Amino acid sequence: MNPSRNELEARLHYPLGDTLPEPGRSLEVAPGVRWVRMALPFALDHINLWLLRDRIGGIDGWTVVDCCIDKPEARAQWTSVFEHELQGLPVLRVVVTHMHPDHIGLAHWLCQRWTTPQHECRLWISATDHAVARIGSGGIGGFGAEAAAVFFGSHGLTDPDSQAKIRQRSSYFPGLVPAVPASFARLMDGLEVDIGGHAWRCISGFGHAPEHMALWCEALGVLISGDMVLPRISTNVSVYDQEPEADALKLFLSSIDKFRALPPTALVLPSHGRPFTGLHERIDQLHDHHRDRLREVLEACSQRPHSAADILPVLFPRALDLHQTTFAMGEAVAHLNRLWHGGQLQRQRGDDGVWRFAATDAQASGGTAT
Repeated sequence: MNPSRNELEARLHYPLGDTLPEPGRSLEVAPGVRWVRMALPFALDHINLWLLRDRIGGIDGWTVVDCCIDKPEARAQWTSVFEHELQGLPVLRVVVTHMHPDHIGLAHWLCQRWTTPQHECRLWISATDHAVARIGSGGIGGFGAEAAAVFFGSHGLTDPDSQAKIRQRSSYFPGLVPAVPASFARLMDGLEVDIGGHAWRCISGFGHAPEHMALWCEALGVLISGDMVLPRISTNVSVYDQEPEADALKLFLSSIDKFRALPPTALVLPSHGRPFTGLHERIDQLHDHHRDRLREVLEACSQRPHSAADILPVLFPRALDLHQTTFAMGEAVAHLNRLWHGGQLQRQRGDDGVWRFAATDAQASGGTAT
């Protein structure tokens, strides 16, 4: 019997217990590292943001890590942080772990707000995520619109209501990320960024975002994990229309294994949930989770061919709204593609234009998921 989510969570340690920052306030989690928590209007109802004490060009101030979506409520929460939590010092730069709206939405506003004739508040991000965010905020490519509807339709999400709603979502990304700074400083895997006299090493991750950057500070024993390692929920790992044959799950699992080189005592600062220790345990849990999901998908496809839409009840045995369904479809394709690329499933497109996946002859006769 698989352990429950609560049992898995009990294997982690939360140094601050149930303590959370109050809205518009912060909590110190390590010397010079402060935790801000902002509300989100989604099922995942919050994001964690980080303030790092810094000094650039002789100016004392703060580096912000991640930004929240661009909505009046988020701007108001930031304004409270400016007034009460910065000790009268400026924001000197904005680091964004990846291009998803809750992380990059207010980067343009923060950079503009804190740029002065003496110092330009710069966005720091991977080049890939900067480019993709610029495309999305400009409405180019129609994130969540026609191309997404066609892609999800090719994987079995063909009901007219869902198709119509997806086509109407062309303004979803720019509605949360109306602009992205044109200039940026590039984060790359292995790059060490001096923040407040401490070296923070970039660790790239794939499968969740185009080129996610986590930040590790050996001197403080702190990992800002972004969305790559979360304590209570599994990171969304999806395939979408821009790269329809991607093996996103293989990329994700390989990426989180890079964190095994960090000490087990590392304090993990995730984008959602509470700061925790138990990094190696959590990596094992995530591998176990996806191994079990792959086994369930393979078993289903051994009985009969399945589309990604057919697989949704297997992976998500609960009611989903459209927002959740689009993420779930991406995850279903990611698991099917992993088994397909691994040679355990074969896929065929039907006369209706839908891809369906079936177990290969070897799997049907008793193989197991890898």
